[in-house]
Amino acid sequence: MSAIAQGRLAALAHPQYRRYWLGSFASVGATQLMIMGQGWVVYELSGSPLMLGYLGAAASIPTIVVTLFGGALADRMNKRLIILITSLIVAIAMFFLTWSVAAGVATAWSVIAIAAVVSVVSGLDWPTRQAVFPLLIDRSDMLSAVALNSITWQSCRMVMPVAGGLVLAFTSSAWLFAACGVGFLAMFVVMLTLRFEDPRITGGSTLDSVLEGFRFIVQTRLFVVLLTLTYVSMFLGNSYMQLMPAFSRILEAGEAGYGILISATGLGSVLGTVIVGSVQGSRHFGAIMLASTGLTGVMVLVFAAVTNLPPDFAFPAALFAVGAIALFNSVYMIMSMTVLQLEVPDELRGRVMGLHGITYSLMPLGGLAVGALAALTGAPIAISVAAAGLLAVVVWLGIREPAIRGIDGATMR
Repeated sequence: MSAIAQGRLAALAHPQYRRYWLGSFASVGATQLMIMGQGWVVYELSGSPLMLGYLGAAASIPTIVVTLFGGALADRMNKRLIILITSLIVAIAMFFLTWSVAAGVATAWSVIAIAAVVSVVSGLDWPTRQAVFPLLIDRSDMLSAVALNSITWQSCRMVMPVAGGLVLAFTSSAWLFAACGVGFLAMFVVMLTLRFEDPRITGGSTLDSVLEGFRFIVQTRLFVVLLTLTYVSMFLGNSYMQLMPAFSRILEAGEAGYGILISATGLGSVLGTVIVGSVQGSRHFGAIMLASTGLTGVMVLVFAAVTNLPPDFAFPAALFAVGAIALFNSVYMIMSMTVLQLEVPDELRGRVMGLHGITYSLMPLGGLAVGALAALTGAPIAISVAAAGLLAVVVWLGIREPAIRGIDGATMR
């Protein structure tokens, strides 16, 4: 194995992390199918981009609220037990959704309600996962672990939507949700096998713990800047994902094309993850992060533009555009999360990285905003407005905040 490959895969040398990483594929794959299936069923039942926005709100707002306390609970409670409970609850929710779709009693609002339940659970699950995996590796392997975690998500985004699209085209979405339930049960079984040291804080109230995490972020300028850019990038730059069912209609792609579009974002993200390994020690680490975010916004504008091309050209161009969006976004997300994980104290990790985890709830919440705008102007114009907003923030932070431009990868350990 080459030195580069060893660096990128170094975290897998730790048996506990390796088991956790392999087990995560089941729940992450299930999550990708769940997001895809819920969006398709809601749009199929309602035909409304605004309802996709409501789905995004249901999938994000509860997570954001619960995450504020979920990180504090992750720092105070048994992390393994939390993930066991959350995995089991989501599995039960998916099996219930399977039944309701198969029985023909599902409505757009019932799917949205189940998404809200899962969102509440995710507010506990996500910060706990971010606090667990650093306990399974050496600090020197942090970038490797963050990149490998990203590969889990992005490879599933690449493969599962194609499989899901075929399921939707030839069978029923009920089978999709049944597979989701099995995936979360598999993660439950994997967590039963893990044993690791679990440092926890004691004393004080949960609210005091939450406030301590906020104070650390507010007093650390780099965290303020990176979290701001990350939040805006996900809310504006990635909100197009929530409207993907609508774009598949615009592009005349059908169910299979819908899956292929989402898979293209997974492929782009995997390529971005591979690229990150080559800039680990770059003295221009911060500048690369900023440039990647800006290029994310540019490619969203390109995606919006190519939907106006003739159908024979529009779909291939759209695949390229969404792949490029995901590539640049992946580069930024991995680099920024690595910086945060290296700089946050262990005793604050659950709370601080939990607040970072809100990032992933902002994408569907941004979908509510662009969904409402799309109902008035059309989906391409709506995401173009969002992309312009992201570019404005990138330029402003690039000019005003030397802290992010000055991040030196050669000094990060």
